[in-house]
Amino acid sequence: MKIYDGKKEIEIKNFKTMGEFGKIKGLMFTRREKARILLFDFNKPVKISIHSLFVFFPFLAIWLDKNNKIIYWRIIYPWKLSVLLPQSFNKLIEIPLNKKNEAVLNFIVGK
Repeated sequence: MKIYDGKKEIEIKNFKTMGEFGKIKGLMFTRREKARILLFDFNKPVKISIHSLFVFFPFLAIWLDKNNKIIYWRIIYPWKLSVLLPQSFNKLIEIPLNKKNEAVLNFIVGK
């Protein structure tokens, strides 16, 4: 899946598309190095909050529109009760901050 920020794009590989139960669980109770990139596809614009309760490591959340353009991104730290984007989005990607995902993290965050 390719995502872009308006100027450049990157392909995200090896992600897992989450079903209904997965949308509830997300990265909770997983270990940092074993955690996979998760894609939440809502098929329509939504305005919902996410949290990081029971997620024991930071992760990068990327909110996308229907064309996979990045609307907003943010590093989410453990035990955050609620993170709400002020606008609607169609997809959300959660990327664990680990060595496997360095290329994507460098593209988005620039570090």
